[in-house]
Amino acid sequence: MSKIILITGVSRGLGRVLTESFINLGHTVIGCARSPEPIDLLNQQYGKPHDFQVVNVEDHQSVENWVNHLLKNYPAPDIVINNAAIINPLAPLWEVPPHEFNQVIDVNIKGVANVIRYLVPAMIKRGSGIIINLSSGWGRSTSPQVATYCTSKWAIEGLTQALAQELPPGLAAIPMSPGIIHTDMLEICYGEDAAAFTSPQEWVKKAVPFILGLSPKKNGVPVTVPN
Repeated sequence: MSKIILITGVSRGLGRVLTESFINLGHTVIGCARSPEPIDLLNQQYGKPHDFQVVNVEDHQSVENWVNHLLKNYPAPDIVINNAAIINPLAPLWEVPPHEFNQVIDVNIKGVANVIRYLVPAMIKRGSGIIINLSSGWGRSTSPQVATYCTSKWAIEGLTQALAQELPPGLAAIPMSPGIIHTDMLEICYGEDAAAFTSPQEWVKKAVPFILGLSPKKNGVPVTVPN
C-alpha cells in the first residue's frame, strides 16, 4: 500500500537517497530542506503528487506554515522521518564558538521538536503514524571533539522515548540510528577515512525496507538500521 512519507533534510545525504528510494517504490514523499536549489530540482524531477518546500526547521513559524500548507493538500503522513541535522567542525567543547553550539542545538533538537509540535495533532486525529527521529551512534556513546553533536543526539534519544510515552495507541515514536554512513557529515569527522564506510546508496537498500517494517509495537524502542 502506498504511504505518505514526510522527510526533513531532503537536499543531500540520507534524506536525498531515502526520498528517491521511497518515490521509486511508489510512495508519496513530502519533504523540506533549507537550500532552494535542490528543492527546485526535486520538484522538477518528481512533481506531483510529491511536494518539496524550502523550510528552516529551526524556525518554528517556518515549520508551522509548511505543515499548514501540507495539511491543506494531504492527509496526515503515515511516516515522519526527522532527518535534518548538522555538525560543527571538530573541536574540544570549550573551543566550540557559541554560535556553532547554538546552531547545532537549534537544528538537531529544536528542529525535531518543531516538526513534532505541528504534525502530531493531525496524526493523533488520524489515529495512526510512525515518527522516526534520526539519532546516531553518538546518541548512545561519546567521542572526543564531537561533544556538541553528541549532546544533540543524546537529546533526541530522550526526547523520542519521552514522546513515545505520551502518544496514544496507534502511533509510535522511534529513535533510529542509521549506523556509520559515508556522508558529507562523516567526512567532517573522519576526513578521507570516511570513504571506507557504507555509501548512502548501499545503506538505503536496507534502510527503506527496515523503515517500512516498523510498527507501533516499536514505540519508544531505540533501533539501528541493519548493516
